[in-house]
Amino acid sequence: MAQPLDAIRVFHNAFRNDLGRIDAAALNAAQGKKGLDPTIERFRFFNEVLVWHAQGEEAAIFPVLETVAPLVAEAYVKDHRGLDEAFEELNRSYAARDPLKTARATAAFRFHMNIHLFKEDTHLYRIFRERISLPEQGKATGIMASKIPKERFAELVGWLYPLIGPADREDMTRIWQMVLPAPAFAGVKELIRKSIGSDWAELVRRIPTLEGNV
Repeated sequence: MAQPLDAIRVFHNAFRNDLGRIDAAALNAAQGKKGLDPTIERFRFFNEVLVWHAQGEEAAIFPVLETVAPLVAEAYVKDHRGLDEAFEELNRSYAARDPLKTARATAAFRFHMNIHLFKEDTHLYRIFRERISLPEQGKATGIMASKIPKERFAELVGWLYPLIGPADREDMTRIWQMVLPAPAFAGVKELIRKSIGSDWAELVRRIPTLEGNV
């Protein structure tokens, strides 16, 4: 059964998929293909979500981890600052309308982010799961989620769900169903339905109670 901490894995997968698409579009643009600007420009919202995610980790996950594994989180904070720098380089390159520099910058951003997320998945969050109690994990992920601006939540759902597969959609939906009051979840459910279109039927197959709570 999905636990609140699994939401972090879901977001990590979305980050990988989105930046992978952005990087591929930037490379194609550098090779002379046209009409790819809308895909490349996704990097702006992508980075907003990445910043919310990093701020949440630094406010909620890392301090708790420090109590059971001192100094482990320090390297990950430095990774976050490196990702900030990678975004700034991409932003400058794109603003200069230089396709080659943009492609190089997206490739560097993606390389750094993928290594960072892999380390978090296999090292930092493994320690967190093993040494932090489930109630404390839930509390920390709740604080982390609060870093997402409420007025941007609909945008977040519209970004997240098209980027993840059926299993991750199920886990994320079950987590929100678990932690949100019924009226709030009803609103989230409609955002999910809108974001995935015809794939809604598969999500209902996995979570039959969805159709009973409209």
